[in-house]
Amino acid sequence: MNNISVPTLQISVVIPVYNEEESAELLCRRLHEALSGLGRTYEIILVDDGSSDRTWEVLTRMAGEVPGLELIRFRRNYGQTAAMSAGFHAARGEVVITLDADLQNDPADIPKLLERIDQGYDVVSGWRKDRKDAFINRRLPSMLANGLISKITGVELHDYGCTLKAYRHEVVKNIHLYGEMHRFIPALASWVGGSIDEVVVQHHARKFGRSKYGISRTFRVVLDLLTVKFLLHYSTRPIHIFGKLGGVFAIPGFLMLAVMILAHLSFLVFGTDLGADLIKRPFWIMTSFALILFSLQFISMGLLAEMQIRTYHESQAKPIYLIRERRASTAPTR
Repeated sequence: MNNISVPTLQISVVIPVYNEEESAELLCRRLHEALSGLGRTYEIILVDDGSSDRTWEVLTRMAGEVPGLELIRFRRNYGQTAAMSAGFHAARGEVVITLDADLQNDPADIPKLLERIDQGYDVVSGWRKDRKDAFINRRLPSMLANGLISKITGVELHDYGCTLKAYRHEVVKNIHLYGEMHRFIPALASWVGGSIDEVVVQHHARKFGRSKYGISRTFRVVLDLLTVKFLLHYSTRPIHIFGKLGGVFAIPGFLMLAVMILAHLSFLVFGTDLGADLIKRPFWIMTSFALILFSLQFISMGLLAEMQIRTYHESQAKPIYLIRERRASTAPTR
C-alpha cells in the first residue's frame, strides 16, 4: 500500500510525462526557473507514464543538472490519472501543483495559483481563457464538457480540463483516483467542504509532438462523471438512487396491475366486454409483472450496494499502478 507522506516541503509539483522527449529538458529548466525564485522549498515530481521514447533518459540526465527533481517510472502506460495518483502519493509539499508536460501550461503561472492558495482557498484551478487549440475537435467538446460537468457536480468552473491546478495537501491526500477522475478533483474536494477558486492562466500553442491524452477519452470521461455524481450524492446512501429507479418501474407496474384487477372485477360483477378484453390480452399481464420485477431488482441492488459501500469505506485502497524505478536529483541546490 502507498501511504501519502506528511508535508515536509512547501511546494510539490506533480507532472505526468508520456513520450515527451522533445519537451522534457526545457520543461525541467523552466520549472526550476519559475520555482527557484519563489523563496520556498519545493520538489518536482515527474511521473513517466510508461514512455516508449527517450523520455526517461532525458529526465535521468536532467536529474543530474536540475535540483529538486524526483522521478518515478511506471512499468507500462497506466494513464494520466494513475500518474497523478502516484505523484500525489509521493508528494511532500503543503501545496501540490499539477500541470502538463508539453509546456502548453506555463510554469510562470504557478505564483498566481499560490497567491490564491495563500488567501485561503483549498483548490485553485487554471482557466485557459485564450486557449490555443483547434475549435472543432478540442475547444468545442471542452466547452460542452465543462458545462455538463458543472451542471452535474454543482461546482461551476470554466475549464475542468486544464491540468494546471493547485491543491492543499490535505485535500488530495485521501482522494483515491480511478479512470479519468483526476479532472473531477475540484468537485470531489467541494464534496468534503473544500473552497474552490479559478484564475486565468496562459495557454501556449503546442510546439512539441502531439496530444497523448486526447479526445478519445470523452466516452470514458462521461462514464466517470456518472461515478462522480454517485460519489457526490449517493456514496453513503446508494439505496436512494436505486430506490428511485425502482419506483420508476414500480408505479406504472402497480397501476397496470390495479387496472387489470378492476377490469377483472368489472367482468365478474357486470360482465363488461372491456374487462373481458383486458383479461385476454397477455401484454397487460406480462408488462405489469415485468415492471414490478424490475422495481424489485433495483431495490435489491440498492440493498446490496448499501452493504458493499460499508466494505468500500472500511477497506484499504488497492494501487492502480506499478512503479518500475525511482530516481532523485543529484544536482546541488543553487
